[in-house]
Amino acid sequence: MIIDGKKIAQDLRERLKKEINQLSASSIKPGLAVILIGDDPASHIYVKNKEKYAKEIGINSKVLRFDTSIQEKNLIKEIHQLNNDKTFHGILVQLPLPSHINPKKIISEIIPAKDVDGFHPINVGNLSSGNESLVPCTPYGCYLLLKEIIPNFSGMHAVIIGRSNINGKPMAQLLLKEDCTVTITHSKTKNLKEICLTADILIAAAGKAKMVKADWVQKDCVVIDVGINRIEENGNKKIVGDVDFENIKEKVKAITPVPGGVGPMTISCLLNNTLTAYKKIVSN
Repeated sequence: MIIDGKKIAQDLRERLKKEINQLSASSIKPGLAVILIGDDPASHIYVKNKEKYAKEIGINSKVLRFDTSIQEKNLIKEIHQLNNDKTFHGILVQLPLPSHINPKKIISEIIPAKDVDGFHPINVGNLSSGNESLVPCTPYGCYLLLKEIIPNFSGMHAVIIGRSNINGKPMAQLLLKEDCTVTITHSKTKNLKEICLTADILIAAAGKAKMVKADWVQKDCVVIDVGINRIEENGNKKIVGDVDFENIKEKVKAITPVPGGVGPMTISCLLNNTLTAYKKIVSN
C-alpha cells in the first residue's frame, strides 16, 4: 500500500477549515506569523505554500521578510513584538538562518505558547515528559500517517534512522507515548541492517538517498520516508527519499512515497498547531 500523504494532508486541512469556520464571528481568527530571512529558494517555496494553505482554511497569515544582514538583536526585537501581538497565535522562524544568527537563541525567544514549530526547550521538555505540548510538525505528520495504517501501536517495535532534534528525537517520544518499543539508530550504529529487519515500523530520516534497501525490511513493515534528496539519475534530476522506494514498495505492508508522502503533512500539521495554540491562548 502506498500511503497518500497529499490526500491525508488535504483531509486534515478540511477538518481544520470546518473548525475555524465555526468560530464565533466576533472572535479574532487564528493568526500565523512567519519570519523569512534571505533568499534561500527552498525556504521561499515552503513559505509560499504555508501562506497559500493558511489562507485556504481561514488562518490569517503574515510573512515578515528580512535581508540576511539583519542583526540578531533586531530579529529578537521583532519576535518580542509578535509575542505581544494578540492577533498572532503562532510564530515560526523559517530555518536555516544566516551563519551570524544563533538558531537556538532565536527559537528560545519565541514564547512557548506560540511556538508552532515545537522547537522551544519548554515544548521539547513537555513532550519528553508526556505533558501537553506543541509537537514538531514533521514527526507529528509521520505519526498521523502511521495512524492511518496502524490504529494501535502497542507492543510494536519502531526503528528510527536519524537522531535529530527536528524529527528523530520527537518521533521517538510520540511513539513511546503509544507504548511502542523504540530504537533510535544513526550514522555510528553498528549492524544497522539487522536492526532494521526487526522493525514493525521503520522511519527513515538520515538524509542519504536510497539508503534503506529491500533486504533491510521485513514484509509486514510500515515504512515512513522523511528524506528529501536531490539526485541525478540517467541524466535526469529527481527527488528521492532515504528509502529505495521502487524496490521496497511491493515487499512491505505500507510505505510513503517521496515526494507526496511526509512533505504535504508538515504544512498541514503546522496549521493544526496554529489552531491548537489559538484555542489555548484564547481560552486563557
